[in-house]
Amino acid sequence: MPAVSPAELEARLRLHCLPDIGPQRFHRLLDAFADAASALSAPAAAWRSLGLPAHCAEARRSETVRRRSAAALDWLAQPGQHLLMWDDPVYPALLAELADAPPLLFVAGAPEVLEQPQLAMVGSRRASRPGLDTAQAFARALAAGGFAITSGLALGIDGAAHQGALDVAGQTIAVLGTGLQQMYPARHTQLAQRIIDSGGALVSELPLDSPAHASHFPRRNRIISGLALGVLVVEASPASGSLITARLAAEQGREVYAIPGSIHHPGARGCHQLIRDGATLVETVEHVLEGLRGWQLTTPAVASSPPVSSLLRQLRAAPLAAESLAAALGWPLGRTLAALTELELRGQACCEAGLWVYRHG
Repeated sequence: MPAVSPAELEARLRLHCLPDIGPQRFHRLLDAFADAASALSAPAAAWRSLGLPAHCAEARRSETVRRRSAAALDWLAQPGQHLLMWDDPVYPALLAELADAPPLLFVAGAPEVLEQPQLAMVGSRRASRPGLDTAQAFARALAAGGFAITSGLALGIDGAAHQGALDVAGQTIAVLGTGLQQMYPARHTQLAQRIIDSGGALVSELPLDSPAHASHFPRRNRIISGLALGVLVVEASPASGSLITARLAAEQGREVYAIPGSIHHPGARGCHQLIRDGATLVETVEHVLEGLRGWQLTTPAVASSPPVSSLLRQLRAAPLAAESLAAALGWPLGRTLAALTELELRGQACCEAGLWVYRHG
């Protein structure tokens, strides 16, 4: 929480609750007046002179706005719930570079994870089974190496990416297109709680009670790409919102990666379009790391593990769950999962119905 007075905090929350006050108008008000409290008390004519709609000035003293800001203060009083402001020293540095950086970020979980090196992973909500498996495998390998995996908590590729990070006790960040009190999709409520419990975070720039709306998700996407060093698109159609995220990432100076697929699969066409437009074609985790200009896996997935030959011998004998493999080999579970992920990416193993199976080369 930034070092502002209670009155200034409440004033900023009231400004944030006003209709049609996005980041640029919010900053315009604070640039024109000494602080948010002064902006709230300024004459309506002063607001109009800044080009703000008349209904914004009228709404600032409404009971609805006061009630919503009071509810936000109550939410912030609870453990594990935070507000980061653009003038806060711990506001994410990469995100602060954006011209339209969110002036307020609500965070449930660990706000410090937002300063970790992140790789965003996005893709289709209606992903194929191979696409979901690929997303989960890449997320496992990258999270095991120390990258936080950032995505949008949506069904499909987003959920698989979050799950992959959790598989190896890694950290993952979910940026929502709703307020944090309006979980969407509801099917991912438990996944959201697991992200918090694992040391990750849920993030939203929207007022806490904001429902899902089509206009919110492009705004959400710029935060996903803005927090990360790069964006990996796993599977997407040409009309997918994932391509919006990739375009925003390119405009923000981030790396853009895309995994190719079959020319006969509609879900691969968006990735192919990105590759034609200059995105890096990705087949292995190393292809991602090569573009991150000096960032490396802190614990290489297989190099830091005992020889994987013993793991392969176990799999050749019979399919096993990761926990059983770890027990049989005497390895930590996280290292076992990281090694399995590397074998999966090499095509030497796969996970079927919760069991890891050896694949003949």
